[in-house]
Amino acid sequence: MTTRFSRAAMAALAIVTALAVTNPALAEMMRMKADLSGSSEVPPNDSKGGGSVEVTYDSATRKVSWNGTYKDLSGPPTAAHFHNGEAGKNGGVALPIFSGADAKSPFSGSATLTDAQARDLMAGMWYVNIHTAAHKAGEIRGQVTK
Repeated sequence: MTTRFSRAAMAALAIVTALAVTNPALAEMMRMKADLSGSSEVPPNDSKGGGSVEVTYDSATRKVSWNGTYKDLSGPPTAAHFHNGEAGKNGGVALPIFSGADAKSPFSGSATLTDAQARDLMAGMWYVNIHTAAHKAGEIRGQVTK
């Protein structure tokens, strides 16, 4: 009986160990980028502004982190967001990046995404939009791509 119990315990331990070792391998660190311009806005505008946002996503923790810059906007930014939406279409705010007094370049941040947000990000359905007083709907925009 003891031998049978020992074999079962060893088999269970082997399975648990295999799962612990293979699960982190399923996690993936994704690097993405958004290049921001007025011509990418919907509708496009003639802004001289530009910028970029580097995005890192950890699929194991669903943590998204970003580092970005902007320059030459028509005025101080009023807000920046990640939005849901494919290229060429506008969508709602998915995640705030900054607003008001926090609107400085360079900027950075991080958040833990919901399952739905993570699916949209990985499906290429997120874009970055930086808003100004002159362009309330967005002065510069860029699709987040792998």
